[in-house]
Amino acid sequence: MKAKNRTQFLTHAALIAALYVVLTYLANLLGLANYAIQVRFSEALTILPVFTAAAIPGLTVGCLLSNILISAHPFDTLFGTLATLLAAVLTYLLRRRHPVFATLPPIFANAATVPFVLIFAYGLDDLTAYPFFFLTVGIGEVISAGILGLLLYYALRKRKNLF
Repeated sequence: MKAKNRTQFLTHAALIAALYVVLTYLANLLGLANYAIQVRFSEALTILPVFTAAAIPGLTVGCLLSNILISAHPFDTLFGTLATLLAAVLTYLLRRRHPVFATLPPIFANAATVPFVLIFAYGLDDLTAYPFFFLTVGIGEVISAGILGLLLYYALRKRKNLF
């Protein structure tokens, strides 16, 4: 990778991370970033690996920093960041498919992971709550990564050359 391309890659990743942090912080101020029902506006950015591989480190670092900023539990920070990394990689791999398929990795990664975090990190210690949290977190992800992510995709698709 040439120096110009590396610089552009790092710049894109840093901008995506910064946007993720700002949007998560905004959702947190509105009480939407944590617990059973989460509608993080930043999750709309999880569609960006369709356009650029720079979104993979951008989303991962953005998730890590935003969870630290909003004082999420360390397990939440660790496993949420790992779920975001996995979802970003899978979204990138699905980039040539219909964009609806690209929204599925963040929806399922978070719907599967976050309930365990809520149960164990936040002291619920009752696995019978998992289906409820899977549903509530999943609904939040459908709204943020699915609906808002697709809106972002259609807004950006004609501007692919920017990436």
